[in-house]
Amino acid sequence: MKMFRTMYQQARKHPGLIPQFLFMSAGVSGAFLYLIRLARGPYVSWDKKNNPEPWNNLGPTYQYKLVAVTTDYESLKKEGPDF
Repeated sequence: MKMFRTMYQQARKHPGLIPQFLFMSAGVSGAFLYLIRLARGPYVSWDKKNNPEPWNNLGPTYQYKLVAVTTDYESLKKEGPDF
């Protein structure tokens, strides 16, 4: 709590710090949300006893990337055998 009070006092004394506090907060929040997204991905195995290889359950049209610029995942055909 003391840290937030100090930040507030510094922002009152130096108003030019307010955008820096906002951008730092946005960056930390974005990094945290991206970490949560990575931890919940299909290639992370939290339950090794019941589902040791969860990536084998994904379909051929699953979009692995956050943003696919040139790949149309809906029109892909499956290449390879089922295991």
